[in-house]
Amino acid sequence: MEKLRRVLSGQDDEEQGLTSQVLDASTLSWNTRLKWFAICFICGILCSIIGTALLWLPGGVKLFAVFYTFGNIAALASTCFLMGPVKQLKKMFESTRLFATVIMLICLVLTLCAALWWHKKGLALLFCILQFLAMSWYSLSYIPYARDAVKKCCTSLIS
Repeated sequence: MEKLRRVLSGQDDEEQGLTSQVLDASTLSWNTRLKWFAICFICGILCSIIGTALLWLPGGVKLFAVFYTFGNIAALASTCFLMGPVKQLKKMFESTRLFATVIMLICLVLTLCAALWWHKKGLALLFCILQFLAMSWYSLSYIPYARDAVKKCCTSLIS
C-alpha cells in the first residue's frame, strides 16, 4: 500500500523541478485524497446509475445523457485526487492512451450536444455507447496486458 501511495503521489519519481513539484503536489494528506477520490468516484457511479434509471421515463433520454456524461466526468476526475491534475493529464495523453482519450472526450461533448442542443435521442444514445466503449478502452490501458486480452477474446469470438 505504501508503494502504491508513493507511486501515485509522485514521490517515487526522481528529482523533480520546482515547477513540477508545485503543479503535481497536493496540499491534501494521503487519507484526505483517498476519501475525496472515493467520494468523487462514487458520485460518478451514482450519476450514471440515476441516468440509466431516468432513461426509462418519458423524455428521459436527455436526462440520461446528462447524468451519464457527468457521471463519467466525475469518475475520470476522481483520479486527479490520487495523482494530481497535471500528472493525470500527462498520463491521459500518453501515446498508449491518446486515441482512447480523444475519442472519449469527443463523445462526452457530442453526447451533451446531441441531447441538449440537437435534440436527437438516437444520436445521444449512440454517443453514450461510444463514450462507454472509449472509457472502457481507456481504463484497460492502466492494466498490463488487458487490452491484448480483450483483443484476443474479440478475435476468437469473431472467428
